Amino acid sequence: MKIEIACPKCEWQPDGGPYWQCTCLHSWNTFETSGKCPNCSKTWHDTQCPGFPGGCNTWSKHIDWYRNLGVEMRKEIEEALQKQATVR
Repeated sequence: MKIEIACPKCEWQPDGGPYWQCTCLHSWNTFETSGKCPNCSKTWHDTQCPGFPGGCNTWSKHIDWYRNLGVEMRKEIEEALQKQATVR
């Protein structure tokens, strides 16, 4: 089953654009790195739906953007995010 990505609040789907900006001012597509900034390695556990390309501008848990995740895969991703948070 293909994993889909969409805002859990408004259903907006990312098109691959670099709509997210880190506190280090680097812009990138957060879903290419599972929420981790490729410039400074900060891990974002929450993701804002960008208003500019048609989203709702609200924040949601990053993991909640992924659709069609099985229970095991969701658990694996959540554990990886937890590990990243404790490494920083």
